[in-house]
Amino acid sequence: MQPEAKKTAITFHAKDDHPEIREKVFELMQSFDIKVLIAIRSKADMAESAKANFKSLGTKLQQNTIYDDLITRVFKNLLHKADVINIAIARRGKAVREEALEQAINQAQKNFESQWKISSNSSIIIEPTYPSEVTGLQVIDYYLWAVQRCYEGDDDQFFLPLAKKYRLIMDLNDNRNKLYGEWYGDRNPLTLEKLKGARSK
Repeated sequence: MQPEAKKTAITFHAKDDHPEIREKVFELMQSFDIKVLIAIRSKADMAESAKANFKSLGTKLQQNTIYDDLITRVFKNLLHKADVINIAIARRGKAVREEALEQAINQAQKNFESQWKISSNSSIIIEPTYPSEVTGLQVIDYYLWAVQRCYEGDDDQFFLPLAKKYRLIMDLNDNRNKLYGEWYGDRNPLTLEKLKGARSK
C-alpha cells in the first residue's frame, strides 16, 4: 500500500493486490451495473500457427497485430449505440500507437456495416492511457483476471459471483465445435467443465 511499491497505492491490479484487498474489490464489483465483452486468444495455439506461417510465408506474427485484431472483434457491434463514444485503451509499454488503434476501431465499424448494412456516424474518441488514470481499466483488469483463473488455474471462485456481468466471452481458438471459436454468454454460460479440452496444450 506504499506508493514506492508501485502497486495498490497507485492502481488496483488483481494479480498484485493483497488477497484481502482483492476480496473487497470483487465484493464491490458485484454491485456494478456493467456488461463485459472479452476476446481471448491462446498463446500456445497462435505460436503453432505463427511457426507454420513463418515456415511457408517467411513472415512473423506481431503482438500488435494480434492486439489490434482483438480490439476490432470486441468493438465490432458496439460502435453504433451512441452519438459520442469514449474509448479508454491501456497503453502497452511506451508506445501510444494511436493511429493503429484508430485503424482497428475503423475496421470494426466497417465489419459491422458490411455484416448488418447499418452505417454509424458516431463520434469516437480514443484515449490511450494508463490504468492508474482511468478507473474502468482497473475494473476490467479484475474481470479479465477472473476469466484467466478459469482458463489457467481451473479456478472459478472469482468468476462465478460476476458471471452474469459477462455479456460475451469470445474464445477464438476453441474450435472444437465451430471454426470461429466458442462464444460464452447467457445462452452458453462459461463453466470449468466446458473448458476441459479447450486447449490442446
